[in-house]
Amino acid sequence: MKTRRLGNSDLELTTIGIGSFAMGGEGWKASWGPQDEGEAIAAIQEGLNNGINWIDTAAVYGFGTSERLVAEAIKPLAEKPIIATKCGRIGNEADIWSEMKKAQIKG
Repeated sequence: MKTRRLGNSDLELTTIGIGSFAMGGEGWKASWGPQDEGEAIAAIQEGLNNGINWIDTAAVYGFGTSERLVAEAIKPLAEKPIIATKCGRIGNEADIWSEMKKAQIKG
């Protein structure tokens, strides 16, 4: 699979990545509705098994659901993919958003 260098870094990303927005499931403001978690994990693993080397996720996708599924999907892998995530906003209820604090960024 073709790769491209990410900016000035030494990271080489495949030109196709795995997006996990829909894997966040239902119950949040921008949801795509119910998702089967087993199928989501299998989709991530299938993409990685076919040469994709990076995954896009965010804490806001299903209030952390997509990040939990990504973690579960890559846990057994010896070589981990590149994870692209975002910070700045997380949803704590379907219609209420709060700014992410420094402590949340640090983990």
